[in-house]
Amino acid sequence: MKRSEINQILSDAKEYLHKKNFLLPPWAYWTTDEWRKNRKNADEIFTNMLGWDITDFGSGDFHKRGLFLFTLRNGKFNVDKKLYAEKIMIVEENQETPMHYHWSKMEDIINRGGGNLVLELYHATPDNQLEPFDVHFKKDGISCTAAAGERVVLTPGESISLEQGMYHRFYGEVGKGKVLVGEVSMVNDDSTDNCFFETVGRFPTIVEDEEPLYLLVNDYNIFLT
Repeated sequence: MKRSEINQILSDAKEYLHKKNFLLPPWAYWTTDEWRKNRKNADEIFTNMLGWDITDFGSGDFHKRGLFLFTLRNGKFNVDKKLYAEKIMIVEENQETPMHYHWSKMEDIINRGGGNLVLELYHATPDNQLEPFDVHFKKDGISCTAAAGERVVLTPGESISLEQGMYHRFYGEVGKGKVLVGEVSMVNDDSTDNCFFETVGRFPTIVEDEEPLYLLVNDYNIFLT
């Protein structure tokens, strides 16, 4: 992805979050120099990969297959006491996050407002294929069942619990607008805990055609070492 494209996505996300009255911590808007000045005191941010996160999953088309995320809080296994994580995401209409599951993380996906979020669910087989059987899950604490791959729609205010080994892909319902999506989960590790059904790239290779508007989580080791 080009840095100019990423900067535009960041700018659009900042505006959307403002409209939805979702406020980010002050460090979200630090300059590179401010990050360097606070490098020692902000070690948890770097170590646990808090902050801006944009991916096109290697598709080359962010708006078709991609995701904007901001990790607000996160722990690290066997390092600190924090056993939970929280993210905010923006999902566009028909913008796909591809099929994947997590080995360790259980998560709640929450529609925080905007349009409708559509999920398709499967249980994973031992060899990481898609089971053809019904999927059992909880939606806002209520037990539900869906056929494998059936569309499960979250309207604003609704949430779903996704257990380990539960394949899921999601996208915004066409005609309903962008979706503000929350995630509350166990500790998150995007480097080792994602099993995608097909080969994708989790973090983009960036072509530096302009200066970063804000640093991404995968920029820290590049710009601050």
